[in-house]
Amino acid sequence: MKRRRGSPSRPRRVARAALAALAALVVVAAGLAGLVVRQNTYDLREEAVTVRYGGRTLHAVLALPERGKGPFPLVVFVHGDGPVDATHDGFYRPMWESFARAGYASLSWDKPGVGGAPGDWLDQTMEDRAREAAAAIAWARRRPDVDGRRIGLWGASQAGWVLPKIAAQDGRIRFAIAVSPAVNWHRQGRYNLLAELRRDGASDAEVAAALRRRETGLELLGRGAPYEEYVRAVGDPQGMTAARWRFVSRNHTADATADLPALRGVPVLLVLAGHDVNVDTTDTEAAYRRLLPAPPLRVAHYPTATHGLIRHDVERSPVRLTLTALCAPRALFAEGFLSDQRRFLSSLATDEDNDGGPGRPGPLPVRGVAPRS
Repeated sequence: MKRRRGSPSRPRRVARAALAALAALVVVAAGLAGLVVRQNTYDLREEAVTVRYGGRTLHAVLALPERGKGPFPLVVFVHGDGPVDATHDGFYRPMWESFARAGYASLSWDKPGVGGAPGDWLDQTMEDRAREAAAAIAWARRRPDVDGRRIGLWGASQAGWVLPKIAAQDGRIRFAIAVSPAVNWHRQGRYNLLAELRRDGASDAEVAAALRRRETGLELLGRGAPYEEYVRAVGDPQGMTAARWRFVSRNHTADATADLPALRGVPVLLVLAGHDVNVDTTDTEAAYRRLLPAPPLRVAHYPTATHGLIRHDVERSPVRLTLTALCAPRALFAEGFLSDQRRFLSSLATDEDNDGGPGRPGPLPVRGVAPRS
């Protein structure tokens, strides 16, 4: 059969269709790229700064509200465990933006040995970390764009042992946000071990073996045994390196209850997650309520959140977690987490007539937050 004059051949039609599909893909890709750029652009002014103290150097980021000269009240970030950089791989930026909308600046820095910073974070004790933060706060108070009378703390997980120590060293801390903070190193470790074993479906025999292994490790830590003896005693070190063993040896007696009273009278927002396998939130809440009187203490529960206040339904899917972090980073967090912290900061009244004394939580309600009864 003859092809009608003017109608394209099949190969040409296929080629045109392929070109059209390619063009559509280019448009979609460009749109997605634009979306990613927009979602990872924040209403902030970030300034790389250097903090020097005791012959050491901190590589830091000062995140300022997008507009205004200040002086701005400041939130000082204290990291949890691990090799964390100043932005926590971008994880902090949604919080910095939320705080900036309440008129607050944020300060954070690379841990020693991270991102080219000098030193090694595994050489630090909790006291070292507190002194480091106190030096950063002293530096910030000399900045004309920072209100030195209105500086507070934000810290997560391991920072639960550091925040109260900072407050004990610096009597001018005006507020604290404690996110999934640990209280007692030994109790926290046992809880974490059992929670992970249950999550992974371990048998009774596996649980018993893990507990015996843990008791062996604690006995060795208690008498200051070297790493080599630990390896001989337990066999497979399962990720416990020599450097990590030294770190644990220096810090395993940490207990926040000795220092928490330093935060009495200071507005504290305690943030707890419903899917926390790292920290026993019941134990943490009981300690905070026992040691910090009402009304300054406020407790926020997020039933759908994991230890890092990431939505549980997002974190349990690696693919979804990656796509959300890339395309909608603000949506990583449990509902209300960002806005509740912003409301908490906005509710802090400035008592300028009392020589910059601590603010008090105002009447503005914070979703999911309840004062001690």
